[in-house]
Amino acid sequence: MNDLHSRRADGSDLATLVRLRDDAARWMFSRGVTGQWQPGELDEDHFRQVMADGEIWIAEADGRAVGAWELWWDDEDAWGPQPPEAGYVHRLMVDRGSAEPGTGQRLLRAAERRIAEVGRTYARLDCLAGNARLNAYYVDNGYRVIGQKERKPLPGGVPKSFTLLEKTLPADVAS
Repeated sequence: MNDLHSRRADGSDLATLVRLRDDAARWMFSRGVTGQWQPGELDEDHFRQVMADGEIWIAEADGRAVGAWELWWDDEDAWGPQPPEAGYVHRLMVDRGSAEPGTGQRLLRAAERRIAEVGRTYARLDCLAGNARLNAYYVDNGYRVIGQKERKPLPGGVPKSFTLLEKTLPADVAS
């Protein structure tokens, strides 16, 4: 998948984002990960709001959307008030039916490059504390556990506990 490229999502991508999110939720559910995402939990209004407050990126290969992620410039619900030194990656989604292995890592690197492009030095994210496999995935990708956030409010769901992870971005990651 050498032709993988990312672009900012816009209003014409809303249905695609909902599909990617729901498909990712179904994939997790089929593997026994039941506490993370639920199909139908987020709708077009969610993604429209994120586009108004932050960024959403779509990854495409061979003319098809194969993944997406949200990029926020603050996340007080999880991290509390912070200086403007980080970008916050949310909802990293990969289309398991069409994306090649390693696509998730490529999307994560693209998010890190975007964060560095705007002059921020940390990539931060959070994931469900009970999802050991996903926590290990991020640690294996250079993130370190910073702490826990108990009872973080969720869009369309009940508050849950999350692991907070951070990666210091090297100065040359934007290139």
